[in-house]
Order: sequence, then structure tokens, then C-alpha cells
Amino acid sequence: MASAVFYTSMNSSPALFSRTHFPNSISKDFSDEFLNTHQVNYYLPARKIGSLKRVASKVRAAVTDAPVVSQSGGENLREGKKKLKILVAGGGIGGLVFALAARRKGFEVVVFERDLTAIRGEGQYRGPIQIQSNALAALEAIDWDVADEVMKAGCITGDRINGLVDGVSGNWYCKFDTFTPAAERGLPVTRVVSRMTLQKILATAVGDEIICNGSNVVDFEDDGKKVTVILEDGQRCEGDLLVGADGIWSKVRRNLFGYTEPTYSGYTCYTGIADFVPADIDTVGYRVFLGHKQYFVSSDVGGGKMQWYAFYNEPAGGKDKENGKKERLLQIFGGWCDNVIDLLMATDEEAILRRDIYDREPTFNWGKGRITLLGDSVHAMQPNLGQGGCMAIEDSYQLAMELDKAYNRSAESGNPIDIESSLRSYESSRKIRVSVIHGLARMAAIMASTYKAYLGVGLGPLSFLTKLRIPHPGRVGGRFFIDIGMPLMLSWVLGGNGSNLEGRPLQCRLSDRANSDLKRWFEDDDALERATKGEWVLFPVGNTSASSEAIFLSKDEGKPCIVGSVLHPNIPGTSIAIPSPQVSSLHAKITCKNGAFSVTDLRSEHGTYLSDNEGRRYRIPPNFPTRFHPSDIIGFGSDEKVAFRVKVMKFPSQVAENTEGSGALQAV
Repeated sequence: MASAVFYTSMNSSPALFSRTHFPNSISKDFSDEFLNTHQVNYYLPARKIGSLKRVASKVRAAVTDAPVVSQSGGENLREGKKKLKILVAGGGIGGLVFALAARRKGFEVVVFERDLTAIRGEGQYRGPIQIQSNALAALEAIDWDVADEVMKAGCITGDRINGLVDGVSGNWYCKFDTFTPAAERGLPVTRVVSRMTLQKILATAVGDEIICNGSNVVDFEDDGKKVTVILEDGQRCEGDLLVGADGIWSKVRRNLFGYTEPTYSGYTCYTGIADFVPADIDTVGYRVFLGHKQYFVSSDVGGGKMQWYAFYNEPAGGKDKENGKKERLLQIFGGWCDNVIDLLMATDEEAILRRDIYDREPTFNWGKGRITLLGDSVHAMQPNLGQGGCMAIEDSYQLAMELDKAYNRSAESGNPIDIESSLRSYESSRKIRVSVIHGLARMAAIMASTYKAYLGVGLGPLSFLTKLRIPHPGRVGGRFFIDIGMPLMLSWVLGGNGSNLEGRPLQCRLSDRANSDLKRWFEDDDALERATKGEWVLFPVGNTSASSEAIFLSKDEGKPCIVGSVLHPNIPGTSIAIPSPQVSSLHAKITCKNGAFSVTDLRSEHGTYLSDNEGRRYRIPPNFPTRFHPSDIIGFGSDEKVAFRVKVMKFPSQVAENTEGSGALQAV
């Protein structure tokens, strides 16, 4: 066990004791005295794991058997390094995590990386990465302290609402519970972390002395006893086995099995990061907005920033005109909900990048002889489940475990270590899980982009039927299967092998707690909306509005907003005058109750109209409070010249609650 979290009677805060905090050998008397003196309680057990003294016994065993990790990230093995030299092609996330895992098992490792400042061949095109519960648990099992550093650097999204949303209306289609599958198994909750930050943490932990930056593996030779890698500059390096972790365009894979083209997904992807804090930042982690042959993903990445991906079905190799990416996106997603449009508007043109999405067909051949593959080099997958990097981390843990088992069997029997069998065992143990998740990632893209909210979408000459707002049968039927299948799928994907990871205690972390209202938000869209923190504002729509001023609404139930053609200072609340022949002297009243806003028509001559986010427009009855929601349009009069769109805003003081130093007004 790498480390454990305890509460003691001497300190009310949790104390983290890693193996570096104990002497090189711990006697039974020492640990029993520690338990009895300080009344240690194991913190947040996910399951009953035995008595406290059995926990202490596990700590003794871990400290006695495991390598001693130095503060610099290197290690001093009591009996020297295990007699196995591992060569790793690729210093991306998968290569570095495996190098870390192998070093912690005592193996000698050399990592060859062409450019450590980039993230695989795509470099700048990759934004923050989602590390889900299954991968975080594997990382904890590999190195608790490194996992702890990664989690501190990440932004937790799994403790909030995540799910699928109709792209046009913005209404929830299905919500994902990513918290429960983790909490029930004692696993960390999903986070998003900068790829460069993650790579820096991993590289530091692995140690600069074993990473050969500027070294590109282009070929190898396997004579059955040793493997020799050949670098781009002609240099050669010999080891006992080679792990290809060099990405989707892997040269190791090409030299093993011959060149094969990756599979184009059919989608180009625009991506960007914006200085933007939505009003619902406290309640929503990420959303997938569904549409026909296009979909959009947004995620909180912390620090007052939002990351988004826009997928569009078209042939590969397309190009945009200079400084034309944002303009094209606003055309592609024109008419979609404000959550999408506002995020695109908040993104600078130069911050928008574009790449085509490829993956690789699952294969049963992962390696030959003393060579094997890991991560994207063998099972590159579409990003729709956020599991690409997670699978590489799982691969790394399993491969290091299989090599360690083979070494231990060799030490017990006195026979040479069977490297080839250990590599084939690793491959066999991973193939089914990886193939299923690969297929689910493809299925998610199909589901997200073939979604049709209304009958008539995508029917060409019959597209006029869309105006009737008749729910598409596929949307109704799909919802039924998603409600049944999604929890099962998430439980299996996020649960991973968490209960069987060696060296990891079954526990959640103190920081991984969800809001007490999370369950209610899953079941009640209205409760989720009421929990949104921000100011409600009415913005004039179009250039024909008689008023160019925004109307700020008060949540104080005693201060309604009175709308008319003249001011009414004698009526309690805020009086708004809109000079227009369509607006009556005393036209309407807007009130708030329990966090919900309503508009009441005060028997105006030309009426008050409401256009909801489903595209329906109707006149509200007089003297009857009618609820409205963000993105709705309120019209005062029948000619639509005096109309306002409802927005929920984050002001700088509110933004500061979520991040440090965000300046501009933000809208959702």
C-alpha cells in the first residue's frame, strides 16, 4: 500500500502518511504502539477492510517490500535494480505512466521521446485531459503521491451534473451520474487537468535522468534475447524489451505489423478554451449538446476557463479561410442554444484550433516477441467517452504488474524471466475491456450526431415538419434505452479494476464530495435551474427593439419589475419605461419567488408574449403569473419589436467565487 489517510485524536485534520514518512523497517511493536497511543481511525473506508491492526500490518508490508522513494522522484532499491532493462518509445502520458509504474517495481527504464514539450504528434491541438475514476485509481496504485499531485492540479467535474442536452433548446436529454460509481467503490472522482501540467508531473516523478528527450525511435531489432532500438540520428540502445507508446502514428506498430491507415471518424473537430464562467458552474461539470451530424461538448477546466469541442460531419482535410474559424462555427451552430453560442462568442479567434478525428480498429495483435504496444499506439479511440488517456493509464498499470509477477516467479524458481509470456498475458488481460470501450466511443459519436429532436430534421424537402415541433420517435425510444443502459455502462467503465488494484486502499478522498442536492438535481430539472447562481437580465433582441437598455431583475420577492410605457414610481419595485405604441401604460409585472421568475400581463392592449427555447411563441393569459426560463424571449406587444432575451449572468464579484481574477461580465 503506497500510503493511507488517517485521522488521529491529536489532530482533527487528516494526515497523509506515505512510505517516505516511515523508517525503512517498521516493527509490529512500533505500529501497535502508534495505533494504541494515537487512537488511529482509518479515514472514509469504502468497505469494511478488517481491523485497524490488519491495516497497520498492510502498511508494514508495503513499507518493507516496496522501494524507498526519494524526495527527488528517483529511488534507491535495497537490493539493487531488478535485472531487466525496459525501453519505452514515447514520452506522452502512456509512456511516462508506464515508466513510472515500472520504476516503482524496481525495473530499469529508458524513455525515448522526440519532443517532451509537445503532446504526441498533435501538440497544441490537445487541450486539458479528462482523467476519470478508473484511471485515477490505477494511478493511485502506481504512485499515491504522484496521483495526489495530479488530483490537486485538476478540476473536479464528477461531483456535479454531467450529461446530454438537446443542442437547439438546451434542455436536458439525459444526465450522467459519474459520482456514485466512484463513491461506491472508494475511487477518486473524475477530474480535468492540463495535459502539459500532467506531463510535467509525470516527467518529474519518472526522473530526467531516464528520459532521452530529442530521441525519436524509428526502428528496432529483436533477436529473441535482446531488443535494440534505432533512433532517428542512427544511435542504438539495447534492452530486454520494448514498449511502443508512441501514439496513433506509432513507428513501433508500423515496424511490427506494417503500415496501416488510421480510420477517419467522419468528423472534423474545432476546439478552444475561453475565459468564461457560466452561471451554472457550481452545478454543471460538462455537457454534450446533441444535433444532426454535429455535436458540441463543453467542460469546466478550472481557473475561470471553459473548454469546448465542436464536431461536424464532413470529409477529412478541410481548411478554413484565414481567421474564419469562429465565423464558420457560428454559421454551423447558428440557431443552437445560448450555452453554445455564448461560449463560442467568448472564445478568441486565435484560440480556436481544428483537427480531424481518427481512431484505429481494435486488433488482437498487440505485440510480438519482446515488443508490445500501449495506449494510442494500439487502440487509439475517439474522444467521446474521455477514455483514451484513461485506457493508457490502465494499460501501464497492468503491464508493470505482469512484468513484476514474471520477475517474482523467476526469482522463486531460479529460471530466467519469461518476458514474452508476461507481455502476452498483459495483452490478453486488456483486449476485451479496451475493445468494448473503443466500440462505445464510436457508438457515442453516432448517437450524438444522428440525434433528431423533431420530426422533419434531416428530411430535406420535408424539413418544414420541424416547425411543428413533433418529437422524433428516435429521441423518445433512445431515451428509454439510455435511461436503462447508461448507469450500467458508466458503472462498468468508471469502476474499472478498482477493487483489485494492488497497493491501493479502498477509499475516497476528503475533497471528493458531491453537493447534498446532487441527487435532487438529477431527478428535477427545475431544482437544478433554481440552484443556478447569477443575476437574471433581459437583453433587447435585434435592432428593432424600442429599448436598447438591458433590464436587470431582482430576486427580492418584494421588488417586482413593472414594465410600461411610462414610469410608475408609486408602485413598489423597479419601474421600467419602454416608449412604444405596442406597450401599454401599465403593461406587465415580473416577479421572483423561490428563485423562479414569472411574468404577468396586466391586461395590456397588445398582450405579452413568451417564446420558449423549444421555439414556441404564445400570448400569456392576463393576470396569471407565467414562468420563464433562461434563453426564453419575452415580447411586450404583438409585433415582436419590443422583445427581450432572458440571460443569467456572472458578475465579476460572483466569478471571483469560482476563480481568481476573471474580469469581464459572463453570460449563460
